[in-house]
Amino acid sequence: MTKTKICITTLEYPPDVGGVGESVNRIAKILTNNGYEVHVAVFRSKHRLVSDGSRRRASCQTSLQDDIFVHRIKGAIRTNLTELTDYLSDVYFQLKLLHEKYHYDLFHAFFIIETGYVTTLLAKEYDLPVINSVRGADLHKHIFNPKNHGQISWVLENSDWITFVSRTLQKRAALITPSSKSKSSAFWNSIAPINFEELPKPANFQELSGLVIGTTGRFRDKKGIEYLIDACSKFSKEINFTLLLIGDFVDKEKSYWEQELKNNDLGSRLQVTGIKTREETLAYLPHLDIFTIPSLTDGCPNALLEAMSAGCTIVGSNVDAIGEIIEDGVSGLLVNPGNTPELAAALRYLADKPELRKQLGAAAKIKVQTQLTPAMELDNWLSIYQRILDDSNILQIRQLKVV
Repeated sequence: MTKTKICITTLEYPPDVGGVGESVNRIAKILTNNGYEVHVAVFRSKHRLVSDGSRRRASCQTSLQDDIFVHRIKGAIRTNLTELTDYLSDVYFQLKLLHEKYHYDLFHAFFIIETGYVTTLLAKEYDLPVINSVRGADLHKHIFNPKNHGQISWVLENSDWITFVSRTLQKRAALITPSSKSKSSAFWNSIAPINFEELPKPANFQELSGLVIGTTGRFRDKKGIEYLIDACSKFSKEINFTLLLIGDFVDKEKSYWEQELKNNDLGSRLQVTGIKTREETLAYLPHLDIFTIPSLTDGCPNALLEAMSAGCTIVGSNVDAIGEIIEDGVSGLLVNPGNTPELAAALRYLADKPELRKQLGAAAKIKVQTQLTPAMELDNWLSIYQRILDDSNILQIRQLKVV
């Protein structure tokens, strides 16, 4: 039997570091294990700018990773600064060549800007179904650029189905394009079981003083780290603690964060580990007293699910899937985003309550093990894929009858 061929498009894929890449990898494996032939086309947008004077033609390199075809597309570099339109035109052409070679049955794009637009345009030109998955920043951040509004609206309008990782994102899409409401679904990411006992204890962890408050990620504007720093400053004279930032700040915001760190009064209480591998990051989690996720917006962050899997005590912002997954006072504590006093009060409240922290962490672990499993996510994706493919087949049959 011929396998159904799915082409997933994304801006990142392992070994690239990033939550979207991890999600695409997880979903691609789920689909492969259930009989689909999966191709992942990775758009290498970060190569648009060069400073070393190098030049190259557009290309596509294909490899097989875990029975998944991975196609890494690069746009041409003809000048020191490549225009976005030139880059997208190159990507479109390379994606078209892939389709003409493999004959895909369905396209699935992650992230509306760039990825979703090119993918949807190609799919519609070949009368093929297309799914777009909204992860967060596309509707939380990029929608505020007037130049993006028309593109986002067009992609939402022309998608056969749209998925969201939170109901907040689904609601915003319906405000922009009302028709999206009837052809969309919102469901959380999942996470595979993690054996934390197999991970080595982080070096020098014993040197951290007092209560260890931690968070993980690639820290940038939406993560709310400045509010976390301010909150910890409010009780720095009352409680012995260490604020541990496991990860590092994104390059384009480095100067801002250097200023923020310089201006805070936490001194040696604040520790930044620098970039870590996923395994190194996970190894820290069981040793944290409190895990914070003070995001201003955040889709459905993998960092939250990883911390829940480790049985961490969660203090998070009541935004997107964080506020949907964490039940305040049961599986963690929720505070309003950007509210330093609330965040400080929650951390201070938990500081001297080890039994409550243990109770909240245990509840979070049970929830992630029962409600955010790969099996549940698999059911969601298979249902959507089958529905879209069945609808597409029915439409093709009707078109043949008309002819």
